[in-house]
Order: sequence, then structure tokens, then C-alpha cells
Amino acid sequence: MEISATDLGPGLKAALDAAKEGETVVIIEDGIPVARLTGVESAPLLTRLEAEGLIALPAASRAVPRLPQAEAAKDALSSLLGRMRR
Repeated sequence: MEISATDLGPGLKAALDAAKEGETVVIIEDGIPVARLTGVESAPLLTRLEAEGLIALPAASRAVPRLPQAEAAKDALSSLLGRMRR
């Protein structure tokens, strides 16, 4: 899309809408291109990196399962602390 500098004021909303949709808006003054208006990428960083193939998001929750040994150690520690408090 091209728009003259004099028409930019009244046509600013249309120019911004075009830029948001990915179109490049060239601002013309006296028949010469003087500026370019483009949209800003607003996608979240992780979404953009995933789309570019630079990262892979986890397929499921990465919660660490409780191990039986950890449960036993927790119970032993609780028991020991309980006896020390008496």
C-alpha cells in the first residue's frame, strides 16, 4: 500500500490496519518514497520460536513423579523429627 504524506493524517487508521495485517505501507512525499510502515510481531516469544522450529514445547506436564525411596525418606525424617520434639 502506498499513501502520500498529506493523506497520511486522515488515512492513518487504514494504514495502521494494513500494517497490522502484514502489509507494508510506503509513505510517499512529492512522488518519492520516504518511509515504510510495517507491523510489529506480537506473538509471544515461545510461540514464535516454536513456529520457527527453534524449540519444541513439552508434549505433556513435566511433573516429576514421586519415587518410593523419596517417600520412605520423607516418612523416616518426619518420624525422627517427631521423636526429637517430645
